[in-house]
Amino acid sequence: MRRTRTPRLAAAAVALLGLAACTTATAEPDDGGGAGTPRITIGTTDQVSSIDPAGSWDAGSGTVESEVYATLLNAPNGTTDVKPDLASSIALSAPTTYTVQLKPGLKFANGHDLTSSDVKFSFERQLRIADKNGPSSLLYNLASVAAPAPTTVQFTLKSANDSLFPQILTTSAGFVVDEEVFPADKILDDDAIVAAKPWSGPYAIDSYAKNSLVSFRPNPAYQGFLGTPKNQGVLLKYYTAASNLKLDLQQGAVDVVYRTLTIPDLQDLGNRPDVVVHTGSGNGIRFIVFDLKTQPHGSATAQADPAKALAVRRAAASLVDRPQLAKQVYKGTFQPLYSYVPQGITGATESLKPLYGDKQGGPDKAAAAALLSAAGVATPVALNLQYNTDHYGSSSEDEYALIKTQLEAGGLFKVNLQSTEWAQYGKQRVADQYPAYQLGWYADYLDADNYVGSFFAADNWVNNGYDDKEVQALIKQEQTEIDQARRTELLRKIQDTVAAAVPILPLLQGSTAIVTRAGIEGVPKQLDSAYQFRWAELSRR
Repeated sequence: MRRTRTPRLAAAAVALLGLAACTTATAEPDDGGGAGTPRITIGTTDQVSSIDPAGSWDAGSGTVESEVYATLLNAPNGTTDVKPDLASSIALSAPTTYTVQLKPGLKFANGHDLTSSDVKFSFERQLRIADKNGPSSLLYNLASVAAPAPTTVQFTLKSANDSLFPQILTTSAGFVVDEEVFPADKILDDDAIVAAKPWSGPYAIDSYAKNSLVSFRPNPAYQGFLGTPKNQGVLLKYYTAASNLKLDLQQGAVDVVYRTLTIPDLQDLGNRPDVVVHTGSGNGIRFIVFDLKTQPHGSATAQADPAKALAVRRAAASLVDRPQLAKQVYKGTFQPLYSYVPQGITGATESLKPLYGDKQGGPDKAAAAALLSAAGVATPVALNLQYNTDHYGSSSEDEYALIKTQLEAGGLFKVNLQSTEWAQYGKQRVADQYPAYQLGWYADYLDADNYVGSFFAADNWVNNGYDDKEVQALIKQEQTEIDQARRTELLRKIQDTVAAAVPILPLLQGSTAIVTRAGIEGVPKQLDSAYQFRWAELSRR
C-alpha cells in the first residue's frame, strides 16, 4: 500500500474530525458481480504468501488484502489527506488518545456485525502474533485499544504528539478482521479464511486457487468511501513467466498487468496502439540486506569478527555500480539510490555517496580493497547472495548477475548466486538462512519514517540483526517531533548513522508500471508517488 501523511498532528486531527465518508448500499450481486462493466481480468507474476493480515507484509499478499479488508481511515487518490473509511470520524480526545466513531450498522460479507470489538481484536491480534513477516511493527506507539461502545474505539498511545498515527490506521496493520473467524494468537490458513467470508472491503472472494486464479465480486456489505466498484468483479490470474503474461495481454486474455513485466517487454508494449503502459515517479526502492548473523564474519559464524564483517559490507558498498544497474538492466526506469529514503520525500539525503566507492556515486575497486586489507579480511570473500524473480520480477535475474560481476571485480569477492521462490523466501530470510539477499519496499505511507522505522527500529520488519540503540532513540524522537526542521535533521542523522554501518545496501528507486489494454479506464497515464492501484476504479469503455 502507498500512503501520504499530513505534516502536523493538529492538521491531521482537524482534517479528520467530524468527517463522514459516503455510505453506499447495493443489491446482492448477480453472476457477474454487480453494477458496472463486466469483470476485469488482471494478470500478475507476483505471489501471495498469506491473506491473513497478521501474517504478511508483501506486495503480492497486500494486493489481495487491500481489496477484501477495509481500514478505519483511508486516503483517496490524488490527495495527501486521509479520511474516514469504516469510521465516521476521528478526534484527538487527549494528548495520547485518538477516539474513532464507526459508522452504524457495519457488517462483514458473511453477515456478522462489524463493531468496535472487532476493531479492538484486530489491533490486539497484530501485536499478540507479531509475525516476523507481518506489519505489527507499524504499531510501535500503540499502548492499548478500548471499545467502550459498539461504535466507539479508543486508541491510547505510548507517546504524545504522534502525527503519524492517522496514517498508520490506513496501512495493512489496520485491516479490520472478523473476531468470530480469526484466531487471536495464530495465523489462519487461506482456505479457511475464504470459506468464512470475513470480508470488510470493497470486494469479496468467490473462489480461491492460491497463486493460480482468484475470483472477486463486489461486496454489498462494504460502506466505505470507495463506494460500489465500477466493474462487476475481478479475475486475478497468476503467471510463473512474464513472457506468458505478456502474450495473454497482447491476445486480449488479460485486461490489466500489475507486477511484473520485464523492461524490454514494457518497451515493446509501449509501441503498441492497443496497449497503454502507465509509469511515473515512484517511492519504491530496491536493496541488498546483510544478515549480521550469517554474513561473512557475522556473529553466528565460526569466523565471527565485527570489524571484519563491517569491512565486508563497506567493501560491497564501494563496488556496486548503481548507474550501470539503472541504465543497463532497467533502461532508466529506475534511478540510483544512495540512502534509505528515496529522493523526493522530505528528509531524504544521500548518506552513502560521500562514504563509499569514488565518493561521488560510482564504484572504486581500490577503495574496496583498502577497506578489506585494513580489517585483515582474506580475499576473495565468499558471499552467498539470494534473489527472487517471482516477486521482484524476472529482471532481477539480470540485475543480480550484474551485481555479481560488480562485486567480483578485482578478485575481492566470490559470489554464489541463488534464487528462491517467494513462498519460501520470506520464511527463510527471517530464519537467517540468507547471508545477503534482495529486498524491495513500497511505502505504506509517504513519510521518511516508513522507511527508517520499518528498517531500523526495534523489532523491525527487515529483522537482519541490526540493533543500534542510538538509531532507535533517534527514530522515537522523529516520530513525535512536531517541528518539521528539527524532524528533518533527525531523519538525516538516522540515515548518516546507519550508512556508516551499512547493514542494508540501497541500490535503486523507481515505480511499478501498470499496463492496460486500450478501453480499460481507471488508471491515470502518469502515476504519481501517491497513486494506489484500486480495482474499484477500473471499468471497460
